[in-house]
Amino acid sequence: MNLVTITSPASPAAEAYRTLRTNLHFASLESPLKTLLVTAPDAGEGKSLVVANLAVVFAQAERSVIVVDADLRAPQQHALFGVDNAVGLAQVLAGEVAAPPLQSTRHANLRVLPSGAKRDNPADLIYSARMAQTLATLAGQAEIVIVDTPPLGEISDAAILASQVDGVLLAISAGKTRREHAQAVKETLTRARARVLGAVMMNV
Repeated sequence: MNLVTITSPASPAAEAYRTLRTNLHFASLESPLKTLLVTAPDAGEGKSLVVANLAVVFAQAERSVIVVDADLRAPQQHALFGVDNAVGLAQVLAGEVAAPPLQSTRHANLRVLPSGAKRDNPADLIYSARMAQTLATLAGQAEIVIVDTPPLGEISDAAILASQVDGVLLAISAGKTRREHAQAVKETLTRARARVLGAVMMNV
């Protein structure tokens, strides 16, 4: 998967990510936006690409960024940024490493905490007290932390995290996402008392 903000920075798609960055800036004027979660109703909606491209445009604006791959079942961020995935968030949450093993990327100002080697109990790890502690630690090390999570329409992990972050973006795909699925996810986020900032429509 290519990151359009790098391969085609002058394209309309890349400009759309810069517009999204601007909109998030204005949202942060009303309330701080240090931690941002991105999820989707179903798999294949493009949420991981939203996370990665948004992280790139923030870094291009000289903001320090940390990407956290909290999709412990089907991680993508290590592949998108070309970093090793042997040790990451799963090992932090399991208490196997003391500090988040952040990895530098070839993009200035942008670091990645990959998911790490897969574990048998991802929901338990996400629900643990160490997850909130890890987010707080990372928020102190960057201007914005962007979290990739599993699709909320399939797995509860994103709902667990939604109440722990400053804002949530929902990735939906034109011609693919069913309206009722998107509405159900929004209602789930509302019940979780998440601050839903809006939706990003992919494949328009």
